[in-house]
Amino acid sequence: MARHLDLRSGQPVWTANGMPRIPALPLDGDGAADVAIVGGGVSGALVADTLLQAGLTVIAIDRREFGRGSSAASTALLATELDRPLTQLADEVGGERAARAYWRSAAAVGSLRARIRDLRIQARLRDRLSVYLPGNVLGLTALRRESEARARIGLRSRFVEGEELHRLTGLRLEGAIVTAGSAEADPLRLVGGLWRSAIARGASLHAPVEAREVKESRSGVTITTADGGRIKARHAVFATGYELLPFVPAAASDIHSTWAIATVPQAGPPWPSRALIWEASDPYFYARTTLDGRVVAGGEDEPFADDDKRDALITRKSQVIARKVAALWPSLDPTPEYRWTGSFGESRTGLPTIGRVPGLDRCFAVLGYGGNGFTFSAIAAQIISRAILGLPDPDEVVFGFDPR
Repeated sequence: MARHLDLRSGQPVWTANGMPRIPALPLDGDGAADVAIVGGGVSGALVADTLLQAGLTVIAIDRREFGRGSSAASTALLATELDRPLTQLADEVGGERAARAYWRSAAAVGSLRARIRDLRIQARLRDRLSVYLPGNVLGLTALRRESEARARIGLRSRFVEGEELHRLTGLRLEGAIVTAGSAEADPLRLVGGLWRSAIARGASLHAPVEAREVKESRSGVTITTADGGRIKARHAVFATGYELLPFVPAAASDIHSTWAIATVPQAGPPWPSRALIWEASDPYFYARTTLDGRVVAGGEDEPFADDDKRDALITRKSQVIARKVAALWPSLDPTPEYRWTGSFGESRTGLPTIGRVPGLDRCFAVLGYGGNGFTFSAIAAQIISRAILGLPDPDEVVFGFDPR
């Protein structure tokens, strides 16, 4: 039904102790619930959690084991800011929509942080500042303008000069934007914890199960599986990542390959604040730390060609990323101990597409484009659950299939 992609390769650092098992059962016959979710990653997990909070019943399926797709390749920087600078996004989609997108992203990180703590998920969650460095997309002057634009809409961002930047990051640069409110986590622990919580509250998880046909009627949705089983629900949510279902229209977007490394553990904290580091460059670069003192860094994106070509570049791309780490922090050991690659979608604006599938009243989709997958998944859970409950969401038009 969907285009099948090998979504990741290599060994993410999160899998060092094996993949956490999410107990899903084969689908024996048919199934039914208020809402059927197709997709066992972070988007599906957060949608399930929000629907269960509303008292609805949930059945979820995945053609792999749960949590084994793109979520496992994530570096789980829970950033309040978007991939696209506010100043550029405002030029592309208008100042009001850009401001609302930035504020909804910031609020989503806060709600996700609170939910992880409410559910007592051991996701190695830590609050972090984020630091946005000058690069070839935004130089120092443009970065100052970006800081001023964020200040005008009240975001928790400020421009810092060289000495303060050095105290935070150990970097000798003229300045950067520092933003409060971000966080980091272990993506596998987070996704596993969400699904196990959903199971404990009555959700029904089934894998491996592949959706083959979807039919909608006035009263509900019927999903027919590859094995001939049927799942009936009042509504369906498709959170299949970049393996789009044929009836879900893709926004103007491209599939990209990305690469990441985790270094050997450092002798002490890699940089004083352990902030999330972003560089305003193309190809972009980002870095974070782990609790055991590693640097996780990545970027070097390229248009997706095929799985084999992407995988063949792991060694070379890892070396490039390691050299960038060494150039920024000469005192660190940039040797990669873990290397991995994955595929992700990127829209023309960097914004996700979330909402009701055009032409279908009871089907919703999450197209979490860009590098803010976990943040966008939190936004999707809020917007879709409210739509299913018949409640308006002020930002549905910002992220929907037909934004205005």
